[in-house]
Amino acid sequence: MRQLAGECFALFCAVMLGLAAGAVWLLPTVFLHRPLPWLAVLAGWLLGVAIRQWVHGKKWNAVALAALATVVASAYSRVLITAVNISAMTDYGLLGAARTAGLPMLLDLTRLATSKLDIVWTAAGVVVAAVTAMRSPAATSRKQN
Repeated sequence: MRQLAGECFALFCAVMLGLAAGAVWLLPTVFLHRPLPWLAVLAGWLLGVAIRQWVHGKKWNAVALAALATVVASAYSRVLITAVNISAMTDYGLLGAARTAGLPMLLDLTRLATSKLDIVWTAAGVVVAAVTAMRSPAATSRKQN
């Protein structure tokens, strides 16, 4: 039971890290006024390192959690970008636009705005996250030597 609770908490932490990475991803996107899908690679690397070192020590669990967190970050940033675009078009605030549009409409508009190149960059980010999470953390390898 304790192991199941630990795995559920690790899943929760991975999703929360993905949401945080997606929110941080929004900042340069809004500042530069253009989508930055290549940031999925950087987000994947950072999430892979964070999950391997602080969330889960087992290699394959960390790989799966890092890949999931990268997908969550990518999807969340795209949903937030859609909400920002609706906000700019309607003169509502960000939260007001998101609340008025509702989650189903935000998801549909995000799906329509997502290009094949966005999916390719997200897949590249997932691969980078998986490879990074597969490597052992530096602190662990120093202890063993």
